Amino acid sequence: MHITNLFILLVFLVNYGICTSRYTLETNYIEVPVDHFSTVETRTFKLRYLISTKYHVKGGPAFVYTGNEGPIDIFAQNSGFLFDIAPRFNALVIFIEHRYYGQSLPFGNKSLTSPENLRYLTTSQALADYAYVIEDLRKTYFGTMLTIDTSPFIAFGGSYGGMLAAWLRMKYPYSVLGAIASSAPIWYFPDLTPCGTFYEKVTSVFERYGKEECTKMIKIGWDIINKMSKTKAGLKFISSSWSLCKNLQNAQDVERLLDWLSNIYINLALSNYHYPTEFLTPLPAYPVKVFCDKLTTSYFNDSKSLIEHFGYALEIYTNYTGTKQCNNINSTIEDPNEVAWNYQSCTELIRPTCSTEKDMFFTKTWSYDEFAKCCLTRYNIKSQRRNWVINAFGGFNIKYFSNIVFSNGLLDPLSSGGVLRNISDTIVAVNITDGPHHVELRNYDPSDNNYVINARKFHIAAIKRWLDV
Repeated sequence: MHITNLFILLVFLVNYGICTSRYTLETNYIEVPVDHFSTVETRTFKLRYLISTKYHVKGGPAFVYTGNEGPIDIFAQNSGFLFDIAPRFNALVIFIEHRYYGQSLPFGNKSLTSPENLRYLTTSQALADYAYVIEDLRKTYFGTMLTIDTSPFIAFGGSYGGMLAAWLRMKYPYSVLGAIASSAPIWYFPDLTPCGTFYEKVTSVFERYGKEECTKMIKIGWDIINKMSKTKAGLKFISSSWSLCKNLQNAQDVERLLDWLSNIYINLALSNYHYPTEFLTPLPAYPVKVFCDKLTTSYFNDSKSLIEHFGYALEIYTNYTGTKQCNNINSTIEDPNEVAWNYQSCTELIRPTCSTEKDMFFTKTWSYDEFAKCCLTRYNIKSQRRNWVINAFGGFNIKYFSNIVFSNGLLDPLSSGGVLRNISDTIVAVNITDGPHHVELRNYDPSDNNYVINARKFHIAAIKRWLDV
């Protein structure tokens, strides 16, 4: 069983270099404590944040994006909503990088090399970083205000960043007046959400845009791959048909192939936007539909032709531009972001993910005990914080917090662990019909439907209330 937590990591750890810079921000660094909660640990490190003063007018607020599990640049370039509304509010725009990701490494190149160095990679430390940076910016840009209560900071975040935005408002309500938490699955944890819901939601996206025939063929594909991979000739044929950089050799390689293929299906569902994007990799509009159309419109009469046909359809994701020479299914094994995220998955962010007969994936169980064994083997961690998130942030019992908007696209697989109903007058939900992953945090596009437009209007109205403008 792999440690890798499918539900967020896959969204962002793919080909950062493809993203062009649409928005210009100044790069700054601030010295923050390695440990915010110790009276003994005195070391500091440089935390990166990006800032734009282009639209800021004195008296305007600050929009702060709480960084996710990767370099902050990618989130800045794919969160155009903040820049779209900044002129309306005369706002500063700030993106703070999450410790241990991107350039914010407490111990430089040694940050991810040992459990000892990794032990400061916690959600609590990251939230304290954000509060620390906000306080520094408050002094710089809002120092003439009488009290911190009047400091107009609004938190934004998508996916894990959305969870952090909500949790920042919960834990440091004096730092931010409110939070826009988009695609934030704060309930996707043991004892809160069944393990099979994520894969079921991915399947529903393929059924919605590719119809049942597509999911049936995907289901058949797992059996054919397993049967064909029993022989050396079969392994070679799959490797050739799918343009793998290195031929499959053994069962471990096949397991990686199955994970790689699962990840492609997940990423297609998560990035099924209504216009072409380069968020994960260059993709056409509605890539799930395009993939399923390619998969289901051609004839095949045996296992080999079906495997070839899958390879042809997969190029929608793997080689849409036609410039890629081969597919490396091992490309993220040593990725530092994956190392950091796997550590977080072991220590705090434990999310059960299994597949059943109800979905289009090969059947895969999830066991906390097996998961804990993997964590012990890899990081020498006895993963005993199964319910840490519930204890720290309340689980379902969040009605005593305030000023948080949870928004979810109903075709976003992560909505299976999201807040889809109003909890109180100030903890509210916005559901975006046919919406993919944090679609409303992206920049305005002429093809945006009314559901996306109305979600953004809801966010703007909430911000106005929080700012009392």
